[in-house]
Amino acid sequence: MSDPVAAARADGRTRLTEAEGKRLLADAGVDTPEFAVCGSVDAAIEAAGAIGGPVVVKVSSPAVVHKSEWGGGAGVAVGLDSPGAVADATERIFATAAQQDIDVDVLVEAAQDVDAGTEVIVGGLRDPSFGPVVLAGLGGVFTEVFEDTSHRIAPVDVAEARGAIEELQAARLLQGYRGSDPVDVDALARVVATVGDLVVEHEIGELDVNPVLATPDGATALDALVVLEE
Repeated sequence: MSDPVAAARADGRTRLTEAEGKRLLADAGVDTPEFAVCGSVDAAIEAAGAIGGPVVVKVSSPAVVHKSEWGGGAGVAVGLDSPGAVADATERIFATAAQQDIDVDVLVEAAQDVDAGTEVIVGGLRDPSFGPVVLAGLGGVFTEVFEDTSHRIAPVDVAEARGAIEELQAARLLQGYRGSDPVDVDALARVVATVGDLVVEHEIGELDVNPVLATPDGATALDALVVLEE
């Protein structure tokens, strides 16, 4: 499998697609949902059948940053459990892209039960003063609401990453709250450490994994934004 960073550099891009970002994470050992990038409706239907169960269909293009807001909501369709639903979502993406005169693919991936865990943001960036920095915090829609994040200078080992997680105000949610099972904090800490390593090793300016779904069984990267240094 080709290096996603090298592929983007070769194309003259500094922004990776979500699929490229997830491949970068997966190659480094981070769990991601099963997914496929498709260039046609038929390919999307076939991929959904191979993945099995409900799937999510998303627009995939370096030109599209905020997928859920793109095209009046055309960029993301969730909980698709039939070939017809996959076809409709894929056709809408391609039609919207044609209206905007941009080339896109679609990302088809296994749907995840977000209620089975806690959404966490794991990020990395190159700070002008401190260099590579990694952060963790409450993720999903709560990232900007609560602004509960913890930072470390990268690289970090798993113990340092776990310390960053445990100092969050939201740490109680991860430890089990009102009868819920505690999440696998060690697995989440490994994601934090891996993101720090990637920022250090690949000249990445920004890497946002939001959300990471932390569950009692592990930690899965549900989205990935990667911006390379100029």
